[in-house]
Amino acid sequence: MNAFALALAYLRARALNTALNVLLLSLGIATISVLLLVSHQLGERMLRDGRGIDLVVGAKGSPVQLILSAVYQVDFPTGNIPLAEAERLRAHPMVRETIPLALGDSFQGQRIVGTEHAYAAHYGASLAEGRLWQAPFEATLGARAAATTGLRVGDRFFGAHGLAGGDHLHVHEEHPYEVVGVLAPTGTVIDRLILTPVETVWAVHEHGDAPHVDEPPVDAVAMHEDEHEHEHEHEHEHEDDHAADARQITALLIKYATPLAAVSLPREINDGTAMQAASPAMETARLLSLVGMGLDTLRAFGWLLVASAALSIFIALYNAMRERRHDLAIMRSLGARPAMLFAEVMLEGLLMVAAGVALGLLLGHGTTALIGAWLSEAREIGLGGGLWLAQEYGLIAGALLFGALASLLPALLAYRTDIATTLARR
Repeated sequence: MNAFALALAYLRARALNTALNVLLLSLGIATISVLLLVSHQLGERMLRDGRGIDLVVGAKGSPVQLILSAVYQVDFPTGNIPLAEAERLRAHPMVRETIPLALGDSFQGQRIVGTEHAYAAHYGASLAEGRLWQAPFEATLGARAAATTGLRVGDRFFGAHGLAGGDHLHVHEEHPYEVVGVLAPTGTVIDRLILTPVETVWAVHEHGDAPHVDEPPVDAVAMHEDEHEHEHEHEHEHEDDHAADARQITALLIKYATPLAAVSLPREINDGTAMQAASPAMETARLLSLVGMGLDTLRAFGWLLVASAALSIFIALYNAMRERRHDLAIMRSLGARPAMLFAEVMLEGLLMVAAGVALGLLLGHGTTALIGAWLSEAREIGLGGGLWLAQEYGLIAGALLFGALASLLPALLAYRTDIATTLARR
């Protein structure tokens, strides 16, 4: 007799019961698998986007909101900060490098970010085609932004006021952008951004077109009014100075020149200026801990489903042993050893668990892939189902352990089958 073939035969004989147990177990496994994949990929993406940025400086408000808007580009900014204040920070002895960000507009839901080439260099971006932005209203697109909008090098487009997509946004039709380059995929936040000089954002929101330059006077009247011309020049100089002072950016990304800066610089900014400083590492850890609490609750629910499936398997096998006592006694009388009966019942439970685990993992990875394909938020973090995690080996081992424990008592009952007593009752 073959224990494996016998176990399959008994499972086929109770096909509906077997299918229900497998389905219940697979739902628990799928739930845990989805949570493992989502939490891992979300955490990895957040760490990748925030890596190398020691401090973010922006307007007063929620530090989490500042990090989400400036580092991860998924929330609205807390406000703007004066360019003059940002320039003073750039010259601070504890600051090694700074990257300015100016936000406010978007195109088809993709954010337009005014910044410097150091922003692309920070994420290791390389060009897929074209070149990096140089002059105002030149734009270089991240790989996902280019794929989403369909824009190519040489195309023109108009930005819309606001960071969220929609038909209600005001379109700046007087300010066309020209696409001069497209970046290769980096797997970071820069993939879904449209990058342009900071001066572009100022031109759109503060000064309109490029500043007008007065032509020198050439007629006789202008020559007779030379002294008035000097007065006007001084007025223009004061206006330019005021315009420069009024310029703002949304946030400043900072890299420390010394580890001591982590102790003193945030306090210096928060207490001594009208700006706020937030640490991406600290706020990201806080955010992930909050998200993790909800994920832990759902993961516990998944394990509850697995335990419920194991209990169902135990009940099914226990009842089957009571119904098959006579069959087992006959098998013993025909020469079947107790160890073979024990193995047959254990195999029944483990085969149901194996089928449930396989189906559950397939459902979990498939569901994650569908979420990543359908939800825009999931697409932004690159969520996919093709990843295999080391934790899933633990998930498989845990499920098999539950199945083995559920099958143990029925298997022992089969092992201890008394031939004479059982056949006498028949």
